[in-house]
Amino acid sequence: MSYLLRPRNLYVALTYLLLSCVPYVAPLFGLPLARPAQIAGLELLAWLGVWAVFKRPAYFHWLLLPAFLALPVELYLYAFYGQGISTHHLGIIAETSPAEAMEFLGNKVWLLVGVFIGMVVWFVTSWIAAWRTRDLDWADVSRPVVLVVLALVAAVFGYGLKYGVAPPPLASHGAPASAGVRLVKASASDSLDAASEETAPPRPSSVPRPASLPPLAHWMKLPFDLDTFAHSWPFGLAARGVDFYKERVYLADLNRHSASFRFHAHLAEPNNDPQIVVMVIGESSRYDRWSLNGYDRDTNPLLSQEPNVVPLRDVITSVSATRLSVPVIISRKPATQSLKDGFSEKSFLTAFKEAGYKTFWLSNQISFGKFDTPVSVFAKEADVVDFLNLGGFTDNSNYDEILFGPLKHAVADPAPKKLIVLHTLGSHWNYSHRYPKQFDKWLPSLYGIDKPVYTDIKIKDKLNNSYDSSILYTDWFLDHVVKALKEADAPAAMLYVADHGQTLYDNSCRLAFHGHNTQYEFHVPAFAWYSDTYAARFPDKVAQLRRHRKAKLATENMFHTILDLGDVRYPDEHLDWSFVNAAFKQHKRYVDSYGWTDYDNATIKGDCHEVIAKGKPLPRD
Repeated sequence: MSYLLRPRNLYVALTYLLLSCVPYVAPLFGLPLARPAQIAGLELLAWLGVWAVFKRPAYFHWLLLPAFLALPVELYLYAFYGQGISTHHLGIIAETSPAEAMEFLGNKVWLLVGVFIGMVVWFVTSWIAAWRTRDLDWADVSRPVVLVVLALVAAVFGYGLKYGVAPPPLASHGAPASAGVRLVKASASDSLDAASEETAPPRPSSVPRPASLPPLAHWMKLPFDLDTFAHSWPFGLAARGVDFYKERVYLADLNRHSASFRFHAHLAEPNNDPQIVVMVIGESSRYDRWSLNGYDRDTNPLLSQEPNVVPLRDVITSVSATRLSVPVIISRKPATQSLKDGFSEKSFLTAFKEAGYKTFWLSNQISFGKFDTPVSVFAKEADVVDFLNLGGFTDNSNYDEILFGPLKHAVADPAPKKLIVLHTLGSHWNYSHRYPKQFDKWLPSLYGIDKPVYTDIKIKDKLNNSYDSSILYTDWFLDHVVKALKEADAPAAMLYVADHGQTLYDNSCRLAFHGHNTQYEFHVPAFAWYSDTYAARFPDKVAQLRRHRKAKLATENMFHTILDLGDVRYPDEHLDWSFVNAAFKQHKRYVDSYGWTDYDNATIKGDCHEVIAKGKPLPRD
């Protein structure tokens, strides 16, 4: 093995070793490293596989170019956002123009250019070393043997993926040996669901699961999975790329369902006068924690001073999950269809575009992922789309104020009529990471506590204090949006509504977060604001808004109301669903609670305020 110490061979070997060590830098940034032994094993198998197939490093070295180029990005995301490259990040990279990248990076762009040049030099010099040496060729009899073994491993793994893995045999007491494990996993999963949207049903697979062959025997199950492989380096990048490709295909498939849809929308009175309409979609915000709605803590000191803010007292969302509730807000998707993936119609973005508005979707949420792609389908309808959150829902996510810059550009855009959608991170868990230190008003809080265990009811007071501080920050954020619209000196109207609320260990209730059937999650804060010039142009709309501020409303009303605020009409419109219109009529409000429950014909049960139908709920389709 002394030949490995020759300079060329040592350079190649150290290059591959350093690339393989990338997952293990996480602890250097204070991050946990999950399944280190499994990652190491998978990396060893991957290296053996490519070496056996290609025989010479020089032949497969070009496959590693994406890893060299992605390495600075991976380390940057670890350092500033506490995570590696994900499907969402790949989406941002793919859709960010050079001009936007320059603006985001500022002076750091030259440092980044220098780093990438260094990576290219490293890649080229290591390839030259690999090309000039023949000591690392795999030419002995062990190569075909290893290929056969790895092919068998791949076949077993692929079989398990396609046909599933059989459960272990029954234990001696008659219960499945894994029952306890499954129960523990279910309990943990239920808690996680509430915090991360996993209460939503999985989207259907486009290929039916084959049932012609039996599942893989449990004893043949391999000790690794695709998720672990995706976290390995450098070959795990391929799995992330495949996941990104699948999300793009899924998004394109959803787009095809509504590609030919048209509202045939137009302005009620054709004109080219300036006008701005803004929709702000809140996140995980609870109605009774807003002092604007009567809360004893002053969580809305700024909005409460705005005379043109009209709080909406009784708005409910049909389902407490972002990916399911947002489509109901921005399209005509009925509440009772919110559990279904996709929709054959487009959102109000397209209706505004047809009527001559320039449209903007500015988001501090993420663009791709199991729970986010369905919302992105609608976002892509906008003329300008910006997803600005590199941190996802982690502790290192951007504050919502990152939207101020793009909002300023949108307001200053020369187009006379503009629709701007702001999708905020709001009060998404972890609450204490949704606001800067100066907003940490109510103490003790979770601020500065690393990874608090949200299932521990002992942190109830700290959790609630941090939650209220996140509402205080939302108040500051929304006040700045209002100020930006005032400075535009054009008729402007804004509508805010949260996607769902939160349960927060209320009284003796032992539930927290969302994904439950509680009034705390269905009753959401909402308000409208209008400029003085808007009131002068549309006095009737303002009068109807104030008249219906206490009406029984639902997120289904938002689509019709935002179009009415923009004075946009279309042939089969429903002005009776717009609460800024004299034709408004209350409709039945359904929520997803043990089936589709009529919210206004239900009882509120217990300290958790669970919504229980008085009659039999409608079945979920």
